[in-house]
Amino acid sequence: MQRYHTVRAGVLLLAVLTLVSCEEGPSTTDAGFRNQYFAARDALEDGKFDQASRTYARLLTRAGPLEPRIRLEYAHSLLRAGDFPAARREARALAQGQQGTARRAALSVAATAEHELGLIAIQQGDPATGKSLLRAADAAITEVLTSDPELDPLGALAGRQASIKVRLKALG
Repeated sequence: MQRYHTVRAGVLLLAVLTLVSCEEGPSTTDAGFRNQYFAARDALEDGKFDQASRTYARLLTRAGPLEPRIRLEYAHSLLRAGDFPAARREARALAQGQQGTARRAALSVAATAEHELGLIAIQQGDPATGKSLLRAADAAITEVLTSDPELDPLGALAGRQASIKVRLKALG
């Protein structure tokens, strides 16, 4: 079940990253930065999530105006690597400093991480923490779907929210 949700998250986040990728690419003339950026993207697309995360983390130190984009991709790579706590932290921090679509793209990553963490907490016998995480995920998804429905072109995020609502209802 958890693997299913992670795969669905991947589809959603690929759509989000595609949307964000349509923005202006790295504007730095630093060939080393550009090469590392494309290496991180390739690693992410090839399923080498730990490698992508390490490369994005290095890029953050000199990302300049590209920092929000790099941070979003970093959070996504952490999510795909299964590091849900770190993905949540990065995505929530990014969302706090952003507006519009950039905020909601970060919220979609945070919500996915929170959903997975909530399921893990419930599975480990901590329904209170699980419920809190699921509520946070639900609220984030509501904001995304209400304000930026085009971030969910395949309905993966809406499906995730439906699953969360069923789980929350079962928890009472």
